This record gives sequence, structure tokens and C-alpha cells, in this order.
Amino acid sequence: MIILAATPIGNLGDVTTRLVEALGSATVIAAEDTRVTVHLLKALGIENRPKLISLHDHNERDKAAELVELARETDVLVLSDAGMPTVSDPGFHLVDTAAAAGVVVTALPGPSAVLTALAVSGLPTDRFTFEGFLPRKPGDRRGTLRELATEPRTMVFFESPNRLAASLADMATVLGDDRRVVVCRELTKFFEEVKRGTVKELAEWATKGVKGEICVVVAGAEPRVMDLGAGVDEVLSLVAGGARLKDAASDVSAATGLSKRELYEEALKRK
Repeated sequence: MIILAATPIGNLGDVTTRLVEALGSATVIAAEDTRVTVHLLKALGIENRPKLISLHDHNERDKAAELVELARETDVLVLSDAGMPTVSDPGFHLVDTAAAAGVVVTALPGPSAVLTALAVSGLPTDRFTFEGFLPRKPGDRRGTLRELATEPRTMVFFESPNRLAASLADMATVLGDDRRVVVCRELTKFFEEVKRGTVKELAEWATKGVKGEICVVVAGAEPRVMDLGAGVDEVLSLVAGGARLKDAASDVSAATGLSKRELYEEALKRK
């Protein structure tokens, strides 16, 4: 079978008993960076030296079929450098290929930067969305943020420390200066820092320079107060701009809390 195994995101003490046992008995490990895996084995005092196969973003599509066939004969332990494989890390194509081939896929759960950041953020956790890394190019990044501007759920992003200030500045421009944001730096490590504030405040703070692994947690959009008539006007405006009526009603409903069905039906009457 394919075994996805979560590794510590910083503090080695977060390693699970199941991971230690799996590393001690594994015959094959597919690793994002084999050097990191060798270091992990040594740090944990594990003498087992399994066959290591490199599995990263640039070769995963080519390696997936080979690893799936190997998994028919023996367990293949899959590791990313930190956290759970497939979550902004290699593994998705491998799992997809394994599922299509009828090969069992299981996981050894453990540390997760996404859930850790969400838990300590102080922002709503009942509904959230993980958005991975924002685009590198400013225009693409602002375009992605515009698509998320009315997202009501808490959003979690990964970000490079070198791009953090620019990304927060773009969030201030697109989402508004007062949107609540939490920057989590070096989670579980010695210099862990959780910085909370408005996006404007944190954008200014980040211009001084930030180091380490970064997670950004952003509050969801507050529903706009709007009566049904105004909501229908907005739906029809979106339709006039080329949107499908069903999609326009859905978008306005998400942004305002108005009933999607009522928006659709009333807009249909007025078309």
C-alpha cells in the first residue's frame, strides 16, 4: 500500500510513535528530499536504511506509476519535508494514480502547519479554506485575492518570507485595510511568533523584514447588509456583465447572506 506520513513541521518532539515505527520498518521511502529524510532518521536514532526514492514536484508525474506498481509488492512510505504529503507538497498525483489502479492508500496523521496556524490564530475555525501559496507575480496575486474578496470562511495561506510584505500590502488593497489577519512564523520552533492585527498593521510590520516558515490566516468577509431588492439589482448587474443568472445569485448570496433561491426567482421575474 501507499502510506502518507506526516513529519514534524519544526519541533522534532512532535514526531508520532507510529511514524517512528514506520521509519524503523520501512523498506521503501518516497521522499520529497532524500537528504531531509536521512537527517530525520539520524535525528531519531533509527538505524534502518530503507531504499530512498526522490519524489518531488518536478518528477512526481513520471514516478507515480512506478511507485504504484512497487506498492503492489511492498509498503511505500511517502514523506514530505515537513507536515502531511499532498498538502502543498508532492503526493497528490501519486494518490490519484494509486486510487485509479486500486492500490490502497492510507495515512499516518500528525503535525500540520495549516491546522496549527488556524488553531492559534483566534479567527473562526468552524469553516475554513486552505489556499496554499499566492501567485508570485503581483498582478496574478491581486487577481487571486479579488476572487477571494467575498469568501466568508477563514482563509489559510502559505507564504515566502521574501514576499510576505508585498502579499499583505496587496491584501490591504484588495480586501481592505481593516481585514483581520494573523501571521504565524516558525510554528513549533524556538522562535515561534504569532502576530495578530489588521492587514494594514501587519503589512507595515512586515516591511521591516520577516524570516522563517510563514502561515497567514485571514478572516473571512463579513456579509454585506443588503435588502432583497438591492440584492436583485446586483444580481442583474452581474448578469448584464456576462455572468450566468444562477452563478450571479450564488455570488450575491455568499456576499450578503440573502437567500440564493429568492435572489434567483426575483431576478428571473425582472429579466
